[in-house]
Amino acid sequence: MIDLSKADGVWTVTINRPEKANSLTSDMLQELTRIASSAQDARALVLTGTGRVFSAGADLEEAKAGLALSPVWEELSVAIAALPCLTIAALNGTLAGGAMGMALACDLRLAVPNAKFFYPVMKLGFLPQPSDPARLCALVGPARTKLILMGGQKITAEAALQFGLIDQVCEPDALLETARGIAADCIAADPELVAQIKNMCSF
Repeated sequence: MIDLSKADGVWTVTINRPEKANSLTSDMLQELTRIASSAQDARALVLTGTGRVFSAGADLEEAKAGLALSPVWEELSVAIAALPCLTIAALNGTLAGGAMGMALACDLRLAVPNAKFFYPVMKLGFLPQPSDPARLCALVGPARTKLILMGGQKITAEAALQFGLIDQVCEPDALLETARGIAADCIAADPELVAQIKNMCSF
């Protein structure tokens, strides 16, 4: 349910469970974390999904069994954020719940026009993953972070672009091509230089 392809230094990681809105099981999260942790030699890493939803967050049955409180969500975000290469979330559709963390951990976020963004963690009786509020706040500011985490608002792609939550809106058939185009300079550059520039840009 997690597909990995490698071409010209770009690792493309695809969540492939469209019949369940790409909801994430513990095994899927562990596989994503393993891939992210092993991608030290990648020139760029692109996260995307199959179908009309990037990810609806946790699988409902596993969430009820404790997945919602698992540290694996944070482990995944930390692994992505620690990568020395450029990381891009190519959001093929709606991004919801705990899946927000992996996108927030990426350097850049692209999304299709009909994507929506929401993180109803408080309504469900949970705290967000530890690093998510700070990363979200760095992108959209404190008030808009509260709008999402406390107000439970669904944010459209247009609003997300205005907020700074995403960096570009792309048509579905151009999403991955756009991501690879953005990564082209990093693919061609010295990886050490890429890593140093990325570190200089860290907050």
